[in-house]
Amino acid sequence: MIFITLTKWKQKPSKETKLTIDQATKTFEDLKKQGINIDIYWTFGRYDAVTIMEAPSEKDAMKILLPFQEIIDTETLIAVPREEAIKLL
Repeated sequence: MIFITLTKWKQKPSKETKLTIDQATKTFEDLKKQGINIDIYWTFGRYDAVTIMEAPSEKDAMKILLPFQEIIDTETLIAVPREEAIKLL
């Protein structure tokens, strides 16, 4: 399944936030070994970042995002590839 998460910082990022980001980077590298791919893009505009994650289930995606709820607000969308969506028509 593909998940798109729109993210806003709860507070201005700080040096403590950088430590959390560094820990998350290591976690994401470990998850990649388990077949869970995560790409994060920092953005301009309404949201501070967009995450595109490929995970086996909603529960897996939730387990990955929940530890960060103290520093970010998120809105997660489930994405269906265009080709699969067209087949549903």
